[in-house]
Amino acid sequence: MHYFHWIAGTILALAWFSRIVDAAIGMPSVANISKPEWDRRPGAHPGNPRVSIIVPARNEEDDIEQTLTRLLELDYDNYEVIAVNDRSTDRTGEIMDRVAALRVRDGNVRLRVIHHSDLPAGWLGKTHAMWTAANQATGDWLLFTDADVVFKPDSLRRAIAYAEAGRADHVVLFPQMVMKRPGEYMMIAFFQTMFVFGHRPWKVADPKAKDHMGVGAFNLIRRSTYNAIGTYEALRMEVLDDMKLGKVVKNAGFAQRNVFGDNLISIRWARGASGVVNNLTKNFFAVLSFQWPRTLISAFGLAFLNLAPFLGVFLAHGWERLPYAIALGSMFSIYLGMSWRSGVPAYYFLLHPVSTALFIYTLLLSMFHALWNDGIIWRGTRYPLEELRKGMV
Repeated sequence: MHYFHWIAGTILALAWFSRIVDAAIGMPSVANISKPEWDRRPGAHPGNPRVSIIVPARNEEDDIEQTLTRLLELDYDNYEVIAVNDRSTDRTGEIMDRVAALRVRDGNVRLRVIHHSDLPAGWLGKTHAMWTAANQATGDWLLFTDADVVFKPDSLRRAIAYAEAGRADHVVLFPQMVMKRPGEYMMIAFFQTMFVFGHRPWKVADPKAKDHMGVGAFNLIRRSTYNAIGTYEALRMEVLDDMKLGKVVKNAGFAQRNVFGDNLISIRWARGASGVVNNLTKNFFAVLSFQWPRTLISAFGLAFLNLAPFLGVFLAHGWERLPYAIALGSMFSIYLGMSWRSGVPAYYFLLHPVSTALFIYTLLLSMFHALWNDGIIWRGTRYPLEELRKGMV
């Protein structure tokens, strides 16, 4: 047991400490476009480049009106909004049409609405909606966003200014996560901790690194780049379409950037801890390529990485506790850093074991549901597991 604690503790200390050092050095290099220097117009063109904003929506009657209204109030003079009603069974399509009609009456013809009543074989509903809209888009840039994202008026202008100045081909703007319940703070804090641990946002701009990024709330991509990677047709069966868009862009050698923006865009991703569990149940198994051995190994890895430092501090004796304490200190430092950006108080670190257990439960639940149903059920549509596996990038 003596040697076990030293070996396990040292592994954990090195894993967490090396990541916090890496983050401390690299994170300042990630731009924040909410700063004053990006409050400008794009300077590379006589006029602003045209942007097509694409909003797929299925059963989003609670949020779609606010999202479209905010998009139509952007302080950018050369853009269009294409909203796709993807087979909704609620009032989403009706609300889209009403918003569009009101804007036409007021002289604003930026919004077009597309209604889908059927889904072709071999497509996910969302990827098909985005592909269809992109085929009708007229922009030099395409911005793929979600139906529940709230945009500030200067968000697009700042993002385009940054993209043009840096000659980027794909820009990801991290949204501000709106959190109102303790369960949301706890679960989103854990999710962000693992995201930083696994994806290294500061490495995305490095063409030599494999790190890539994509966020459904704000994927801004040059039209020429989008066409070069095969459009969304290449991702037609990808559950994780946002991240996989980033992956194919990076693998193709295009310039990818991710940026902070404080509250330039915001989203309430889930309501309570149960809401986070429900949202992730759909796609957690997809993260592990729908492979149950990888999922079980990952569940064990999550437990070891996140629970063992807490257990080790109590179970070890004397100096054996030191490496576990270093791991915990590094973990707390990540929470402290996140508290400055995301608004999650650093003391939610104390609930890290609880959120770890819930995430492992969600991972196993996602696997169980997919295997039991031989596929995933997403917004009322079932997608067979065999097709999902074949369609993975």
